[in-house]
Amino acid sequence: MLIAGAEIEGRGPIDVRLLAGRVSEVGVRLKRQPGEPLLEAAGGALLPGLHDHHIHLLALAASESSLQCGPPEIETSAALARSLTAAGAGQTWLRGVGYHESVAGSLGREDLDRWQPRRPVRIQHRSGVMWMLNSAAIERLGLDTGTDAPGVDRDRDGRCTGRLFGLDLWLRERLGDAAIPPLGAVAQTLAGFGVTGVTDATVSNTDLELSALGRATESGELSQRVLAMGGIGLSRSKHPRVARGAVKIVLAERRLPKFDELRKAIEVAHEQGRSVAIHCVTRAELVFALTAFSEAGAQMGDRLEHASIAPPDCLDLFAGLPLTVVTQPGFLRQRGDAYAVDVEPRDRPWLYRGRGFLKAGVLLAAGSDAPFGPADPWLAMRAAVDRRSAGGRCLGERERLTPDEALALFQGAAEAPGAGPRRVAVGADADLCLLDCGWETAREELSSE
Repeated sequence: MLIAGAEIEGRGPIDVRLLAGRVSEVGVRLKRQPGEPLLEAAGGALLPGLHDHHIHLLALAASESSLQCGPPEIETSAALARSLTAAGAGQTWLRGVGYHESVAGSLGREDLDRWQPRRPVRIQHRSGVMWMLNSAAIERLGLDTGTDAPGVDRDRDGRCTGRLFGLDLWLRERLGDAAIPPLGAVAQTLAGFGVTGVTDATVSNTDLELSALGRATESGELSQRVLAMGGIGLSRSKHPRVARGAVKIVLAERRLPKFDELRKAIEVAHEQGRSVAIHCVTRAELVFALTAFSEAGAQMGDRLEHASIAPPDCLDLFAGLPLTVVTQPGFLRQRGDAYAVDVEPRDRPWLYRGRGFLKAGVLLAAGSDAPFGPADPWLAMRAAVDRRSAGGRCLGERERLTPDEALALFQGAAEAPGAGPRRVAVGADADLCLLDCGWETAREELSSE
């Protein structure tokens, strides 16, 4: 294909020839070859395709057929009750997503039983780390009759409360949910945003998911390149458009591992040639992760997922560590009004930092965390620039980025996020994003439109 009359890095009109999946030629007034498809860019900015550095593809696809149980669709317990009741009775599982305590507090089995007593219900917290079950679901899983697993919350009498922590894979195996949901609609949505590559940050990815993602790319259903995280046992991918990524480790402040165990896990991953990505959202989790990397040794490619609260004293712990923070500024837009109420005042200025990380020399990239956050990277870019919630609250004005810095969050290579934006240059993959206007216009609005 020949793309004619594009703007590249502020210059134009420039032509770009694509051949065999790569950029083969960049120049002015390139001669069109016989039969070569022609795309007139009309002065639109031609960018390297965006890369979402933290997403959950299968959960995003599954959410399309799930009941929304949290803001903004569901704001009150009465609204949640009506939604669950309207789902009707039956033996099939009812899957809900996006729950937050602002709706009806800390949900347990008794709460869900009042609204849906017969049909088995499982609702995922919007953080992705907890599931809430009603009694019908608990009975189906045998959690009151001997079946157990680490992460099943129980009361003092040993009775399951209905809350499961960190048990995605366990739950999926017992529900027979290993089959991959259709990915075509998700791929099309992401392509519409200009996203040509993703890093799937799901901790429970196994060889089964890796193979299924590979088949989806081979069939053309999934057009994006995929870098997939998983556990230490995840095999190398056999598919050219799907690669094995970092060893994912999730920290939860309420049940942190022994420090030596985390340090050893990092060392083992490095010995196997794998980088490590540690999920940390509280300041305690961040300090724990940084100290473990300092003891075990960090290498390029190691990452901190979220680093949601990073006060100034934590930034000193980054010194000398080649770590990348993969942040989610889209949460400022989506959840900012709740943060202004729920997050301690001392921590609010340090939410999903931008400028502070860059000034400290920390490599910075971004992802959507979809379906737990909005999948639109342009919304995230805009939030990184204006730091405003949906209700107009400004959260951490001093952390604002420029539009160019915000764009760069989604332009790093999959294996080296934050190390610098990719370029439209000869030899680069022909994974591109063409805007319908020049960058000087687009940067003023940062809209996926």
